Amino acid sequence: MASTNDLKNGLVLNLEGQLWQVQEFQHVKPGKGPAFVRTTLKQIPSGKIVDKTFNAGTKVETANVDRRTMQYLYKEGEDFVFMDMESYDQFPLGPGLVGDAAKFMLENSEVTIAWHDGKALYVELPASVELVITYTEPGLQGDRSSGGTKPATVETGAQVLVPLFIDNGEKIKVDTRDGKYLSRA
Repeated sequence: MASTNDLKNGLVLNLEGQLWQVQEFQHVKPGKGPAFVRTTLKQIPSGKIVDKTFNAGTKVETANVDRRTMQYLYKEGEDFVFMDMESYDQFPLGPGLVGDAAKFMLENSEVTIAWHDGKALYVELPASVELVITYTEPGLQGDRSSGGTKPATVETGAQVLVPLFIDNGEKIKVDTRDGKYLSRA
């Protein structure tokens, strides 16, 4: 059990028998009335997002989640195969569990997988990854000073909007949370 004052991003709660991950939270103390905590919760594994408000100091049940660093090995059919870095055991996980993380995972890259009661919940990537551009249209010479963007395909097959001056074969940094271009690598 934890208090709503102990909430932080990434914490997994057990509410009414379902697991919810805290995406955002905000403590609000209005001029009149008691303080409360406004949260955005993501249901595991469905990905449904809801807003929920708790009274300040309310007790909430937390789920015991074990986060393990694993290596993504390869894709076998629809499944993604991961290896535990400590025990060297291999685990195939379905595309529903991996979700959007599949767009930015390279073979042999390290990811964090959250486990609850021996069952994988979700895959967490690092905040940013470095990927090579496999295809993008050439930028026009006069457009380099403007803030325009163009679509580019990276080595994992994902589409990323990049500035006009980026060319094929360049390595870029991509934010894995929203899929946006950060910088050249």
